[in-house]
Amino acid sequence: MQPYIFPYLGYFQLIAAADRFVVYDDVQFIKGGWINRNRLLVNGQPFLFTIPLDAPSPNRLIRDIVLNTKTPWRVKLLQTIAQSYRRAPHFELAYDLIERVLHYPQAHTVADLVRVSLTEIIAYLHLPVELIPTSACYNNQHLRSQERVLDICRREEATNYVNAQGGRELYDHETFAAHGMRLHFLQPELHPYRQLGKGEFVPGLSIIDILMNNSVAETAELLRRYHLTQ
Repeated sequence: MQPYIFPYLGYFQLIAAADRFVVYDDVQFIKGGWINRNRLLVNGQPFLFTIPLDAPSPNRLIRDIVLNTKTPWRVKLLQTIAQSYRRAPHFELAYDLIERVLHYPQAHTVADLVRVSLTEIIAYLHLPVELIPTSACYNNQHLRSQERVLDICRREEATNYVNAQGGRELYDHETFAAHGMRLHFLQPELHPYRQLGKGEFVPGLSIIDILMNNSVAETAELLRRYHLTQ
């Protein structure tokens, strides 16, 4: 999967379903996508936050897109989170994690920041999975789509490959079977949980909303609520 900042529950269900999770950080940046933005719940309504970047372009790789250093966006984002979630039952633990991620000194690119956020949350939730950025190994950028995935799976000696539902149009069961692998697609189940405010439940928000409102055990239960299809 491409690196997304503080992604929604379904992304973490993919992580929880794997023992090795590969992050595509050496592919082209997509403007207007979820790489550097996500949604919080502010005053009972979805609120889109964006991590500012320097010269983001679809002609550049995600790993090369540098974080903006000219504006105090970290302070503003943390203020928004604090004001919106201060009364959440697990605010302190979740806020400390987010603050640690946003102020991580070695995070210079958006890929760095996402990798830190995923690593911290994986540790917080005690998920037994290894995170692997494609830029750190493989060296197979010349391959495209299914062929690149197959090459990565072969190198990892994988027997099962799990992808999001959107991959149905990209990947073929017979081709994976010919290489000794089973292809699965994960269908997330975004069950309601208690959110702040009095409005209707808003699904698909950033993992931040879940961590603020749920304990580690409760989040683990939400992570298990998916099913794999062929």
